[in-house]
Amino acid sequence: MYEPKFTISNNILTYISKIESARAMIDHAPLVPSWEAKFRDDAFSRTVHYGTKIEGNDLTEEQAQQVVRLGDFVDSEDVAKKTGIIARDRDIQEVINYRNVIDWIDKQQSPKYEQLITEKTLKTLHRLTIYKLIDEKYTGSYRDKQVIVESARGGGIVFRPPVSMEIPFLIEDFFKWAQNTKTQSAIHPILRAAITHYQLVYIHPFIEGNGRTARALATLVLTSLGYNFKRFFSLEQYFDSDVDAYYNALLSVQQNPEIDLTYWLEYFCYGVALEIDKIQSQVMSLSRDLKLKKQLGRQVALSERQIILLELFQRQERVTSDDVQKVLPQISVDTILRDMKDLISKGIIKKEGVTKGVHYTLDE
Repeated sequence: MYEPKFTISNNILTYISKIESARAMIDHAPLVPSWEAKFRDDAFSRTVHYGTKIEGNDLTEEQAQQVVRLGDFVDSEDVAKKTGIIARDRDIQEVINYRNVIDWIDKQQSPKYEQLITEKTLKTLHRLTIYKLIDEKYTGSYRDKQVIVESARGGGIVFRPPVSMEIPFLIEDFFKWAQNTKTQSAIHPILRAAITHYQLVYIHPFIEGNGRTARALATLVLTSLGYNFKRFFSLEQYFDSDVDAYYNALLSVQQNPEIDLTYWLEYFCYGVALEIDKIQSQVMSLSRDLKLKKQLGRQVALSERQIILLELFQRQERVTSDDVQKVLPQISVDTILRDMKDLISKGIIKKEGVTKGVHYTLDE
């Protein structure tokens, strides 16, 4: 049976401690549904964009967001016509597919880890990832030829995966480990996800789409074990921020005579801690004011514009009409006034002063 070798270093302990602290805060944050939806939608789009960009996809973040928001279209030509995006069909199809992968993961709410983290799931994720990109006979099927892994940003060969005849045995060994209750219970969920990510990248079981499939299954490990952080974060953005560091961390295992995963686990845990810290800071800034916490606890429904306005109120005590127009430059004065009046009626802000001296503050 596969048995990963690693040491629980001080760095790993520090990062996991930070993750657990942030997780507790995020899980109990009094955010209203509209704010949660905004965070989730943003994270979803970033995950899809950066999860394909790291593999060499040329769509911009804005274009990827357009594809994500379009919904259930599955054909690149249809999406191109609908959005007006001018790009390679392949780039559009990759984003469509990864959107469908993340959407599939998000829908897996009730099944337990043991039911989800299986060879069948691995093949399902690969089929979704690679739909219409390669010959259909290779989707969800293990490769029958040798491949090499090259950096999508250039730089030559990254590594040579195992030969194809070893793949069924390596996959079987991996899932025996993944399904072993005794060994799994002793390993923190973040580490289990990191090990899953590495081992699938190493085995490289498919002819194409291995990186995206490995990252998707690692994400599924986290969500199935209760570490989805309300689906607010995107680990793919961390990986893409320094592609060389990502590949070097993966390569560190094979370059170690002991095949030790410690450095990779530190890299992975640091990324989770970094991304979750960003979300925690956003959540804290929106929940800092006690009055606002009280209002949010009553589930006040707010629009995206009103969220932007409240972020402004968190930064400064007194807000004028000029301040509001600076943060919402494309919005008409009438619309802004309606939003402000709605916030007043909900008891979140109040209007003070008269004529030219009018300003707004959070309602105490």
